[in-house]
Amino acid sequence: MISEAGASSTKSMLPWSRVGRVAGEAAACGWFILAGCGGLGLIIKTGPWPPTHGWFAMFSGLAGCPLTAWASRRYLGVALSGRARLGAAALFILAGRLALLLVWPPAN
Repeated sequence: MISEAGASSTKSMLPWSRVGRVAGEAAACGWFILAGCGGLGLIIKTGPWPPTHGWFAMFSGLAGCPLTAWASRRYLGVALSGRARLGAAALFILAGRLALLLVWPPAN
């Protein structure tokens, strides 16, 4: 599409990489709210012991949070990619599920 000035109007559109990055950051913020705040709420509600009661979910939310990546880059000098944060968040959830199965089975 050509405007009256002869310049292409595709420059005003967002590039797909930026759209993907914004969507990823929004998903990471949502994961922090869901898992991080939900885990903290579970710790407050049921108590801190055993460690499977919200701790793994809370740390998973913190690992995925964009604010954690910003703080580590600013104060530690370590840049965390989105893939690294996603992997860490998934490992925390996996570790929590394994701990529930093997170490602290739920009391019935």
